[in-house]
Amino acid sequence: MSVYVIADLHLSLGEKKPMDIFRGWQNYVERLTENWNSTVSDDDTVVIPGDISWAMRIEDTETDFRFINDKLNGNKILLKGNHDYWWATLGKMDKFLADKGFDRIKILNNNAYLAENICVVGTRGWINDGTEEADAKVLAREEGRLRMSASEGLKLGGEMIAFIHYPPLYNGEKNEYILRVIKEFGIKRCYYGHIHGRTGHDRAFTGEYEGTYYRMISADWLGFMPEKIN
Repeated sequence: MSVYVIADLHLSLGEKKPMDIFRGWQNYVERLTENWNSTVSDDDTVVIPGDISWAMRIEDTETDFRFINDKLNGNKILLKGNHDYWWATLGKMDKFLADKGFDRIKILNNNAYLAENICVVGTRGWINDGTEEADAKVLAREEGRLRMSASEGLKLGGEMIAFIHYPPLYNGEKNEYILRVIKEFGIKRCYYGHIHGRTGHDRAFTGEYEGTYYRMISADWLGFMPEKIN
């Protein structure tokens, strides 16, 4: 049994928000399905760090979530991205999943999960420039959420890995709020998404920074192929 990661599915199976209009996204659902199911087994776990569905309300995610739950192998752990407008309270989301029988999906929100020897923690994050007062408030809140998730992770054991939607390091900018939690808890690996397009990909950071390895795992960057991390 293994753990995989892939962010930014941007599903719109129940909405009129096609991604095929963007370069490199043609037939992406078919490509994702084939790649995923040829790689991931039903005993594996896949972490999806944000931008999962274009639905506006949790009730409107049913078609996308049924695809994720029933058509893609393995167990899935979802966390929030900036385009996941459907996101609600953990209680409401868990109830929706249970009512619809989506038993292969879990929500990461101020909590943590143990998958094999991997302790999954994370949060959405935010932009790295906190000079605006409103942004600084969001950054502080996201720092608190990651710290809460990591604190829960300490109770589970295993190698703690952080999954963040926004890149903690990008184009020379640093999200000090997120970075200090990663350092505080001794997290050695961090995976992030959010970034698309050639220009964005060129500016994304992959490598080691202050003892932690960072890697971008946006779906288009990975060629719509979940990446194995253990």
